[in-house]
Amino acid sequence: MRTIVCTDYGPPDVLQLKDVPKPVPRDDEVLVRIRATTVSAADCELRRFDFAPWIWVPMRLAFGIRRPRRGVLGQELAGDVDAVGKNVRSLRKGDGVFAATGIPLGAYAEYICLRENPQTGAITTMPANLGYQEAAAVPYGGGEALRFLRKADVRSGQRVLVNGAGGSFGTFAVQLAKVLGAHVTAVDGAPKLEMLRAIGADRVIDYRPSPLPI
Repeated sequence: MRTIVCTDYGPPDVLQLKDVPKPVPRDDEVLVRIRATTVSAADCELRRFDFAPWIWVPMRLAFGIRRPRRGVLGQELAGDVDAVGKNVRSLRKGDGVFAATGIPLGAYAEYICLRENPQTGAITTMPANLGYQEAAAVPYGGGEALRFLRKADVRSGQRVLVNGAGGSFGTFAVQLAKVLGAHVTAVDGAPKLEMLRAIGADRVIDYRPSPLPI
């Protein structure tokens, strides 16, 4: 199968198209034929290894000191179940699925094996009203935003402040909070405020202070 392999840390040309063996699912895994994936800011940061000094060393130890240990990047995907392990119960061959891969990454490929109940990440059947490209953009930002909103027990009539609302978590949090019936205040930079209004924010705030009058 074809994959995009990150051969080193650096600019986009460290990514190379390579042929590798097609994976075989274990008993608790499904093999997914990937139809769409995303290129997230986190993928680009990892490819460049662009991290703050306080986290640089532990991240390097985790992902590879000299070059990436996990050569195939990509955290989100949508596709079809191509095969299932003998212990898998919730998914069947032919199911349309979308998933967040978690720490193992690996979505920049034609196929990927994912656990039915992963320790990190998530996989589930795709909503019927979403195409592959739309579904692939949901799992990471959408999943994390939903988790935090549930943790906060957001309900109709409450007021919710979303800081950094123009990012991947924030844009989903704004929309999900509105679906839950909350009044949403979104905080981000001026270039993103109109977009935040368009996706449903009731009030928007530019986090940067206004310049002092001369």
